[in-house]
Amino acid sequence: MKYFLSVLIMLSTGFLAISQTIDLNQPLAVDNSIKKGVLPNGLTYYIKSTDVVKDAASYYIIQNVGSVLENDDQQGLAHFLEHMAFNGTRNFPGKSMLNTLQAHGAVFGKDINAYTSFDETVYNMNNIPTKDGLVDTCLTVLSDWSNFLLLTDEEIDAERGVIKEEWRTRQNGQMRLFSKSLPITFNHSKYADRLPIGLMSIIEGFDYKMLRDFYHDWYRTDLQAIAVIGNFDAETIEQKIIEKFSKIPAVENPRERFVVDIPESKGLMYSLGMDPEISTAKISFGIRHKKSLKTETVADLKRSILESMSVSMLNARIYEQAQKPEVTFLGAGMGYGGLSRTFNSLSIGVSPKPNKQKEAFYEVLTEVERAVKFGFTQSEINRGIVKYKTAYENRIAKKESVSHKNIIKAIQNNYLKNETISDIENEYEVVLQIFKNLTKEELHTTIKNLYAKNNRYLNVTGVEGQDNLTKGEALNILNSVKKDETIEPYQEAMGGKTLVSGINFESGEIVETVVNKDLNSTTYMLNNNIKVHYKFVDKEKDKVALKAFSYGGTSLLPIEDLPSGNFVKSLIQKSGLGDFSATDLRKVLAGKTANVSIGLGAINESVSGESNTKDVETMLQMVYLYFVKPRFEEPAFKVLKNSLDNYLIRKSNSVGDKMKDSLTVAIYGENNPKARLFDKTYISEIKFDKIKSIYESRFHDASDFEFFIVGDLKAEQLKPLLEKYVAGIPTYNTKETYKDNRPEWISNKINDDIYLAMEDPKATVNIIYKKEVPYAINSAIYANVLGDILQLRVTESIRESEGGAYSPRANAYLSREPKSELSVSFKFDCNPELADKLVDIVNAELQNIVAGNVREEDLNKTRTNFLKERLQSKDKNGYDMSLLTNFYRFNLNLNDPKNFEDIVNKMSIKDIQDIASQVLQDGKSYHVVFKPKE
Repeated sequence: MKYFLSVLIMLSTGFLAISQTIDLNQPLAVDNSIKKGVLPNGLTYYIKSTDVVKDAASYYIIQNVGSVLENDDQQGLAHFLEHMAFNGTRNFPGKSMLNTLQAHGAVFGKDINAYTSFDETVYNMNNIPTKDGLVDTCLTVLSDWSNFLLLTDEEIDAERGVIKEEWRTRQNGQMRLFSKSLPITFNHSKYADRLPIGLMSIIEGFDYKMLRDFYHDWYRTDLQAIAVIGNFDAETIEQKIIEKFSKIPAVENPRERFVVDIPESKGLMYSLGMDPEISTAKISFGIRHKKSLKTETVADLKRSILESMSVSMLNARIYEQAQKPEVTFLGAGMGYGGLSRTFNSLSIGVSPKPNKQKEAFYEVLTEVERAVKFGFTQSEINRGIVKYKTAYENRIAKKESVSHKNIIKAIQNNYLKNETISDIENEYEVVLQIFKNLTKEELHTTIKNLYAKNNRYLNVTGVEGQDNLTKGEALNILNSVKKDETIEPYQEAMGGKTLVSGINFESGEIVETVVNKDLNSTTYMLNNNIKVHYKFVDKEKDKVALKAFSYGGTSLLPIEDLPSGNFVKSLIQKSGLGDFSATDLRKVLAGKTANVSIGLGAINESVSGESNTKDVETMLQMVYLYFVKPRFEEPAFKVLKNSLDNYLIRKSNSVGDKMKDSLTVAIYGENNPKARLFDKTYISEIKFDKIKSIYESRFHDASDFEFFIVGDLKAEQLKPLLEKYVAGIPTYNTKETYKDNRPEWISNKINDDIYLAMEDPKATVNIIYKKEVPYAINSAIYANVLGDILQLRVTESIRESEGGAYSPRANAYLSREPKSELSVSFKFDCNPELADKLVDIVNAELQNIVAGNVREEDLNKTRTNFLKERLQSKDKNGYDMSLLTNFYRFNLNLNDPKNFEDIVNKMSIKDIQDIASQVLQDGKSYHVVFKPKE
């Protein structure tokens, strides 16, 4: 189960039947496509009928209950209770709930999950088929989660170890410092002492009754909402909900569901934290703002838009500064969003260069103060408006394909925060009226209000021996920046340029068109020998994707060029494109959804792009520029090197990075030129000119790339764009393949225990088995099935039975390139005292499968999941992209049942046994276990 804390930045939404003048006090109207009701017992329900996932539905229960409701001696029980909901209910004792849902293709941790936060606990069952009575089954699960958890002594005791291992997995220097910062962030309110994971002293020893009391106090209908989203008749679902959930009795004389507030504060609250495992500094500055839980009005919508625009424009300025090598910070950014149920926060994060904390804080605050003093330019505002309009237009175009995940976000915010669920089209009309009358002064006032003088807090992550920012120094900087008369208004000079201003295109032509009736696709051969495979697909409206592949990659580079080759993509991203730096490129592309990136992998080069339908031209312009006019900037390279130098410092004390380096040495040896450690020598070998020459060699000839375009774009729209922007790319008819240049292991059998110093002791298990075997599609599927069955087994044995690991991972796959290789792997953090025992258990699980001891129910669960996932994937454009790439690159037709459905339906225990046996027969393996040094 997931447990997380997050600060969400979300635009408040709502709408109003539009008129010529806006009444700012008018409440926002409601999206009537989501049915909402409240039962006599106080339970709220939401129903949304949508066919975005055919013949499937998702189910949620939102508990208005979180860790902030715990008493001092209950810390961790809200989160513990979340776990217990999967460990026995009235209708599903023991693990039968999971077994029932998994038998129909759901996967625990993916389709079935939950999370606990300060103020809420939310459970989900996603994309469950609506056949075979599963709608009633899932509603029964929701009903049991509402009021019928068994909470047996045996299951409670079994889960204590799982929770302890979840805590252990998450413990590191960053988490320890985060915990220490909470009293400052939340001004010593109850939030500061209520991290959902709780206290292990309580988890290990609480009395059973204490958990049951917490459950009966807070899990009740007046604090619960259920939501059902999917492909069904809403009226039918509503009647089922009324019939089933009305039977749950309301609690008499319930405890008050109190709301924890954060006290107002004056001056600056400050903390400095240091940790032996943290070696780089960070500055986190925030300003808390009270927010209302009242019904939203148009005024709230307007304020939210202005706040979002102001923060976005200022963030862009800070990003622009960060691209300069001479600045004293490596990165910085700001946001505005929810801090607690009753507060938002303006947050500013700064990553300073070593021993430059004061200077970095001053530089970033100077940009904030510049906006506070002078506001924003009209060109910035115009770009902001264009971005907003485009975002709304994209959402409107795609409103019928909104995911269950995004729908439930709106429902949660409505139930927990009283945010209006909007009709996006009507809301957009209101927003257009807001923009029509928007003034520079309003945005200037907004940023001034956000940069308030009260409720300020500063959490500094310091480093032992460095010049760490003190509270006095921070106050002096805040005061000095405010009084700095040398700060001038922000200026820019874009001059209305477009992405391809000044470029004279020499259009080409389509010389051959071949239709593939089996795939319902078309291949265009261009005059410059570029081949483009295209398929019109509008399963996801207003969405177009592009991919292109060419063999070669870093496998064709000399060994001494590998360090530079690994940072080609990073430098290109930081340099910009065509005539524009990375900063100016953002401005030129404001309001465009087109996005293109390049990749340089071990065996291939790639180009990936996506856009909405109207911005396909911009996407193809960017593709043209990446081949014809890429950009390499020396200042961008210096910024990159600064980041790499800082990363080297950051990893020096990181236990996780020490494990990665130690694992590399254990497997490949200390001085393997193909498996280098990231150190000063490595960084020194990354050269600007070498990166440039590598890019030019790898992306020299576009005719060596095979292009794929899939999405909501008609052929008559695409063809002239291909002729202008793709057929016009100069080509040279180069054809390349790749080499297998992978580093060799030092031995075919590696067994190592490696001891490292760490603040919170834990063991980390890494096990891999490998063997080269011939590639076949059925073998690839069997390998994936083997991985999923192993995952079921280790979850049951390592997590549930032993309580030894929170999230043990098992995986198996058959790679196709550069060589066909079968791999089986296990990885997990665990209790050091149990590490050797757990290693024996996971190896035994693999040996059991080799011996043919595969449970039929595990095979059937996996079979059903594979078929469900494949069926649901066909409702997405991405399936058709996979269809084309597999057919034209590997001669594999995914639409042919013999390449998937027939294999999955017919596979047997013997098939899985055979694939498992292969990897253990004369294969390679390593067992590397990291343990705490005494």
